[in-house]
Amino acid sequence: MGKKKETDPPALQKYGVPLYSAAWLPLKFRHEDHDSSKQHEREQDKDREEITHASASSYEYYVVLAGGGGEGRSGIPNAVLLSRFDFSSNSLSPQPVAKLNLGSDLPYRMVVHPGGDGLICALPNSCRFFEWDEVEDNEDHKLVLKSSEKVLTQLEDVGQQLALVFNSDSSVLAVGGEDGNLRVFKWPSMEIILNEAQAHASLKDLCFSPDGKFLVSLGGRGPGRVWDVTSSMAVASLSKENDEIFASCRFSQISDQTQVLYVAAITDKGSSIVTWNASSWKRVSSKHVFREPVSSFNISPDGKFLAIGTAQGDVILINSTNMCIQTMIRKAHLGIVTALTFSHDSRALVSASMDSSARVTLVEDKKCAAGGSSLRIIIFIIIMAIVVYFLKNEGVLPFLG
Repeated sequence: MGKKKETDPPALQKYGVPLYSAAWLPLKFRHEDHDSSKQHEREQDKDREEITHASASSYEYYVVLAGGGGEGRSGIPNAVLLSRFDFSSNSLSPQPVAKLNLGSDLPYRMVVHPGGDGLICALPNSCRFFEWDEVEDNEDHKLVLKSSEKVLTQLEDVGQQLALVFNSDSSVLAVGGEDGNLRVFKWPSMEIILNEAQAHASLKDLCFSPDGKFLVSLGGRGPGRVWDVTSSMAVASLSKENDEIFASCRFSQISDQTQVLYVAAITDKGSSIVTWNASSWKRVSSKHVFREPVSSFNISPDGKFLAIGTAQGDVILINSTNMCIQTMIRKAHLGIVTALTFSHDSRALVSASMDSSARVTLVEDKKCAAGGSSLRIIIFIIIMAIVVYFLKNEGVLPFLG
């Protein structure tokens, strides 16, 4: 008899659209059964601090996904999808709870406004703003997606943008293009702060520091660059070593006074995490973490975990303190992992893939096991000690007496 095919877990769903972006909706859209919590949901910062692990299981979270088949005649639509994740059952909704078709425009990159006002999608030649609308349906509140009347005139006919990011208080928006142009705007006025035509040969990733003072940009080749947002000037360069390819960057606040920058890099050995001091911009360390190249990267809001996705579909959670692997899901997806994003309370990680699947992985704060090679050595030593002990007692190894 052939081996029975394993069914997919409820936290993994396929939506019929190759996915390139994934994000969690802000806390204001989170639904709870008790109306008395609504006032707390509006107080976003307070909500983040007060929600405990026990109470969070009663919430449903929304995940927004974007992707499609492009301009070809494949029949695969281009769309922005809204799915619901239920912590109590650890499941994603089998079908999107909302879907917005975008015709021939592929939403290749996406950023959600931190305050919940909407989202911006990077289409092949421009960026468009979309909004949420809450609709009552049989005494239940449903979210739908709609095109916004707000037109991003400054981002029309600018070509494909490969990176979009808001700062933490939603006051600044940065976008980076395939042509290497870096643009930074005040939000929502869209007043230009920085317009650097040759920031990189092609701009790959962007991230703001937690305090919003700095913006880091990575290109397809060459060093990374650090920009002072206030002065709109480049203030530091992040150099590469040993033919590294910088794939993605994220900041973390490790204390009230200290910020650190993590860069996920591709090397001849696979994936490495490079750490930088966010004051001196000096390279602190480089740690090889996995043998396959990284295809996506992110860090939890509480700074405890890093996540990497690979072209082989693996999803890996890494403890940021000691850089050891916390959780590894082999073949979490059947295709390349294109996006990773932690929930706002750091309790879950959503991953998306070109195989049209989205998956939510719960984050468990458990003790890190020893690294694979170190663990094997320890096991080997223990086994050999046991073997020697028994052989000695049987008189086979008298010279050990």
